[in-house]
Amino acid sequence: MTPPPIDTFGMQRSLRQCLSNMAALLYRQGHVLETVTVPHRGLDPATLERLEADSREWSACQRILESSEAATFNDQRRFVLTGLGRELLFDMFGEGAADCA
Repeated sequence: MTPPPIDTFGMQRSLRQCLSNMAALLYRQGHVLETVTVPHRGLDPATLERLEADSREWSACQRILESSEAATFNDQRRFVLTGLGRELLFDMFGEGAADCA
């Protein structure tokens, strides 16, 4: 049997929506986008709990970002964007948003 076609447009739209929501939530909590774009930084468990408490949508977005491999946990167990997540963020918000230099 042939596997069903992958809805890449729908997946990318969901990812972009999650990234946009994440950016707004981070801003409201006083964070900058570099918090999640720099691989050795990231969001600690307490911050993730605050995001979840602040938004009903956060848990679903976090799952979507992780399952699509746009985000992961680094060695310090902090939530960060992967190359894919940074690339999408760069496309959405411009060069400075995903600048890891």
